[in-house]
Amino acid sequence: MRARTRSGHKAIALTAVAVLGAGLLAGCADDGGDKSGSSPDGGGSGKTTISLGLFGTFGFKEAGLYAEYEKLHPNIKITENVTERNENYYPALVNHLTTGSGLQDIQGVEVGNIAEVVSTQAAKLTDLSKVSGVNKADFLDWKWAQATTKDGQTIGLGTDVGPMAVCYRKDLFQAAGLPTDRTEVGKLWSGDWSKLVSVGERYQKKAPQGTTFWDSPGGLLNAVLSSEKEKFYDSSGKVIYKTNPAVKAAFDLTADAAKKGLIGAQTQFQPTWDQTIANVKFAAMACPPWMLGYIKGKSKPDAKGKWDVAVAPKSGNWGGSFLTVPKSGKHVKEAQELAAWLTAPAQQAKLFSVQGSFPSAQAAYSSPEVTGAKNEMTGDAPIGTIFAEAAKSSPVQVIGPKDQIIQQGLTDNGVILVTKGKSAEEAWNTATKTIDNNLEK
Repeated sequence: MRARTRSGHKAIALTAVAVLGAGLLAGCADDGGDKSGSSPDGGGSGKTTISLGLFGTFGFKEAGLYAEYEKLHPNIKITENVTERNENYYPALVNHLTTGSGLQDIQGVEVGNIAEVVSTQAAKLTDLSKVSGVNKADFLDWKWAQATTKDGQTIGLGTDVGPMAVCYRKDLFQAAGLPTDRTEVGKLWSGDWSKLVSVGERYQKKAPQGTTFWDSPGGLLNAVLSSEKEKFYDSSGKVIYKTNPAVKAAFDLTADAAKKGLIGAQTQFQPTWDQTIANVKFAAMACPPWMLGYIKGKSKPDAKGKWDVAVAPKSGNWGGSFLTVPKSGKHVKEAQELAAWLTAPAQQAKLFSVQGSFPSAQAAYSSPEVTGAKNEMTGDAPIGTIFAEAAKSSPVQVIGPKDQIIQQGLTDNGVILVTKGKSAEEAWNTATKTIDNNLEK
């Protein structure tokens, strides 16, 4: 997880560590300065240096993939130039693409920005579907579609995805008289997010003192919207968030849960929200794979094994990125080959086993690294299988160029206000006014 929500809110990098099996790391990157690799000429070694421009922690270096590729290709040297915050990285990327200068051989793109890149910058990027070794069938259909232009050029290869599940505290569920078995828990809300809110009402009746059912308004709204095919834009590119009944229904459902006191009055990824994890102040939360790392990073040691993972009411996706290769790069062919290799199923499976980034290559889902994955926070939960099923059944979602602005407005300037005494109507009006003002800038 390299940005605050990857596909929903203002990008703020975070730190998190997860363990799958003996030592799987996952999560968001620390805030910090840029880190640059060695000189682009290979330091006089006679090797061809391929540079990657990335944001946060993609995990390629940490998982040993660069070293492995360099061993397989002795004439190649790989460097990465990392900007920790996507909110700083992306505007610079757009500027470099527009001017055609300052680009790395490979550039990462966050899912919340991929639609804008596809619609406005595709001419500056190579068609990676033509590269040897790239197989469309290896990838999730919806992930492949997100980086493909109307005329069929695929300008980005998917790295990871964020299939949605629900993480919950077994001890709190038990104390509130709810089932704790993950299969039975999933049945409670199967097929309908409103059923999840009903479970929250049951929880709150016998809730341990000082706890809420769900972590935050933004977390619930984002989860519900992640399972919608259309949310903020329609397929023609028109902004529809104010007229889309699915968005208003999700907002009202979240506002109702907040009004009933089922949700913590926190904004996700803020210090006060972090404290609610550490101090066990809520029982459940929206949970893509990278969230397990955040949970571990903010929990006290005695939380290990007290969490579990259940199937979400509906499949959805929260997060993910792509690798692109600019046409103006110094080593286009070599960069294309490296991008293809880094996103191939075998490498994505290894990245998941070491770093926690869930593969966008569905061909990796049958690998032992995925099928046998475990997390120390969730005990024996078959997380690889749960997340794989969610990924395969997630809708092909329409992503618009300003999705992040709209999502942030609905959460940070919208439903959170209901926890502070505002009505759902007041919160909606404030959110839409804020969003419209920001869209006009």
